[in-house]
Amino acid sequence: MDTLDPHNFLNRECTWIKFNERVLRESAVPSNPLLEQLNFVAISASNLDEFFMIRVAGVKHLIESGVPHHDIAGMTPQEQFSAIEQMVHEQVRQQYAYLNDLRDRLRGEGLYFIKPSELDEKQQLWLENFFEREIYPVVTPMAVDSSHPFPFLSSLSLNLAVLLRRREGDSSVKTAILPVPSSVINRIIKVPGETGPQQFLFLEDVLSTFAERFFLGCEILEVTPFRVTRDADLDIDDDAEDLLAEVVKSLKKRKKGAAVRLELADSASRMVKTLLMTELSLEERDVYMIPGPLDCKVFFSFTGIEGYDYLRYAPAFPQPAYELENLHAPDMWTAISQRDIMVHHPYETFETIENFVRLAATDPDVLAIKQTLYRVSSKSPIIAALAQAAENGKQVTVLMEVKARFDEENNIHMAAKLEKAGCHVIYGIMGLKTHSKITLVVRREEDGIKRYVHLATGNYNGKTARIYTDVGILTSDPLIGVDASASFNLLSGYSDPPYWNKLAVAPLNLRQRIYEEIDQETAWARQGKKALIIAKMNSLLDKKVIARLYEASQAGVKIKLIVRGICVLRPEVPGLSDNIEVHSIVGRYLEHSRLFYFYNNGREDVFISSADWMPRNLNERVELMIPVEYQPHKERIKGILNLYFHDNVKAYAMNGDGTYRYLADTRKGEPVHAQAMLQKEAEDHTRQLQKKDIKTRVLRRTSGDK
Repeated sequence: MDTLDPHNFLNRECTWIKFNERVLRESAVPSNPLLEQLNFVAISASNLDEFFMIRVAGVKHLIESGVPHHDIAGMTPQEQFSAIEQMVHEQVRQQYAYLNDLRDRLRGEGLYFIKPSELDEKQQLWLENFFEREIYPVVTPMAVDSSHPFPFLSSLSLNLAVLLRRREGDSSVKTAILPVPSSVINRIIKVPGETGPQQFLFLEDVLSTFAERFFLGCEILEVTPFRVTRDADLDIDDDAEDLLAEVVKSLKKRKKGAAVRLELADSASRMVKTLLMTELSLEERDVYMIPGPLDCKVFFSFTGIEGYDYLRYAPAFPQPAYELENLHAPDMWTAISQRDIMVHHPYETFETIENFVRLAATDPDVLAIKQTLYRVSSKSPIIAALAQAAENGKQVTVLMEVKARFDEENNIHMAAKLEKAGCHVIYGIMGLKTHSKITLVVRREEDGIKRYVHLATGNYNGKTARIYTDVGILTSDPLIGVDASASFNLLSGYSDPPYWNKLAVAPLNLRQRIYEEIDQETAWARQGKKALIIAKMNSLLDKKVIARLYEASQAGVKIKLIVRGICVLRPEVPGLSDNIEVHSIVGRYLEHSRLFYFYNNGREDVFISSADWMPRNLNERVELMIPVEYQPHKERIKGILNLYFHDNVKAYAMNGDGTYRYLADTRKGEPVHAQAMLQKEAEDHTRQLQKKDIKTRVLRRTSGDK
């Protein structure tokens, strides 16, 4: 069988839509608290925004180019767009069905979203005063006529299309645009009230109610909310000499990208719809008629409403890093020197890693800190520590990836802050994104220079580390230290690719190392021996890697894949992938860790990595795959993988046609909820440490009494 036949693969865009369908389905899972269900609606909406700005825009570019092209599944751009259009329209319909049901159930909890017309006389007076004081001064109406061309509307901004005519004189219908100022005024407005149900208004409804205040002497015929989504992919010139300047230039272009989607309230007249389609150069299939409030991301802020904790998940707090605390070493350097330390976020606190960088910044024996940064929070303790380190006279080198999508501006700002403090900042590498997660600390000790390294599957972002699952390892392994230095020399200078002792590095040798591990299992299976691969990642898209997995399956290798999002591999297809199972976990935390296990005739090769098995990660990014050699860590990661694969509460199993079945619907036996069990395990470890500390203090006091 030809494993590379397009029929053996699924379309990337369709599998992404299926992933977002799984996210959206959490909005209707009864075990999720009500406000958490609403949060999943908001997440699905946010995902769709990015999907249109990047992926749909890309498919449109392919159609417009006219260049013959077939994707991994053999689909033309036109076929892809037709499939996208059909699937997303249905998904949006389902999204608002869930939302409207949730709004009804929120009423049962005393939380009402109402229209201004539903307010009583006293509330109407309040609203009028609120409008005059807070809204009217910041809104500028924009006429659309021969003297006023249709205005440029920024991507994802909410606006009102207004049809009107003069009360006297010219009776022709005129058009105007009212921008909804949701960037400066909360879009969800609470109606004052001390008792009874809490009532909320949408800003656009308030603006619609008072629209005539902006057009004195005119009769308002129609006011319709709408929203434009624009192409936001950056066009970076790989031949440009100044990467930073090129990114800044592309960011300006992004704001003026071509429209790719129009969302329009379903009350809109044909006249408004036709006008907007014409002005935005969109077709009927690009228009989404919305039966509710546009842009469900607005509910992100609402889900944190005070006084309703019982409608959210029970609090789950990151715990101290058990392995580090259990060593009771006098300092972190000593602890890492004793053995590798593994940290599992968000179950264990990211502060461990922030403290590692902070300690390096203030330790007089530390000579240099080198770090790659892909996505960082705007108030990052790591940025502050690196700046402090430079001010303390240490050599600080930071590769700040300014091409990290939708974090470009923040990363440029953070890089400027670091440069001002005296850090040496590298603004990425032309033609490649640096996606590896690595920190190298060089320290002078009694027996000479020593390297300490942190390697991870996730970003150095304390905010996302509370909601993304990731694994990191702190090590003083000399060979990994040498590889870490070589990696930074490769990034910062003209060094030729070195011989790698332990790390596999994309785009140099990571792909080949993956091939070797898969082929090794295939060889064992052909010898009639046990062969097993368990792999966890965000996305699986690389055609050649998948072909090798198909070959391994045909040889008898058992393959268990845990893929959160895109997966174009077809599992459980007779004669092709009989031995491959694919599961997907969608839960409270976003599954972000990349973990890989190969049985290797009992030797058990285990890795963590920053890279998914996608062409961009293996060919166009700087990525790392790190061998896990400390046996307790091998066992720990193997346990995590097995736990995820046996999840029957938040897991979906993939069918060969690309659909998914929710395992909770067919569960037999006890529920297995991986995320909840990992949280409990972390909390149990903390209790064990506390008991151990209490026992130690008691023994010390008893010994002192004697």
